[in-house]
Amino acid sequence: MSGALPPWLAPLASRLPGVTAADLQWREDRRLAGTSTPAAVLVLLGDGPSGPEVLLTERAGTLRQHSGQVAFPGGRADPGDADAAATALREATEETGLAVAGVDVLGELPPLGLAHSGHRVTPVVAHWRERGPVGVVDPSEVARVESVPLAELFAAERRLRGPGGYTGPAFAVHGLLVWGFTAEVLVRVLDLGGLRPPPPVDAQTITLDEALQWAGASA
Repeated sequence: MSGALPPWLAPLASRLPGVTAADLQWREDRRLAGTSTPAAVLVLLGDGPSGPEVLLTERAGTLRQHSGQVAFPGGRADPGDADAAATALREATEETGLAVAGVDVLGELPPLGLAHSGHRVTPVVAHWRERGPVGVVDPSEVARVESVPLAELFAAERRLRGPGGYTGPAFAVHGLLVWGFTAEVLVRVLDLGGLRPPPPVDAQTITLDEALQWAGASA
């Protein structure tokens, strides 16, 4: 680690080494059974003009899987990747132009499974120590890159009832709908560091179509 952490990020960094899969309480379809293709995503947190922010991407609408969905930078491991952190940083550079010299990896969550695609995904948590420009590098893969303030993200939280019986947290910010795998990983990371306010006990449950309209209104 190259520099001192901001006080708001230190509790998360201290929790990561001891986190187990049991601590995260994933749903059954996030377990590792039947997954074999290694992948990693980068949960990149840093100070922004309005406080702590997280880097998110919107996947291109032409992709075969998860088209148009909001995601962390990341993807499948390459044979030359030394570990999950190397995969996550390489993919973030390829997708957003991130300068990895300004990033300090803090740790990882235990891998989780994406049963429908067979991927075994390791979330890599990092501090964006030296902010630099980011943007869309390859429009065929990424439609948008956005550093989202956590305060705006959590200003309104709802429950989304999606396809196949899925139910989970959802957030709308800057015209983006954050739900599914990305929302599940994000809330667990932020809960570990005490960075997420308590979810509203009366959070409204909405359908995916309603959620997309809600996100459009947040643009």
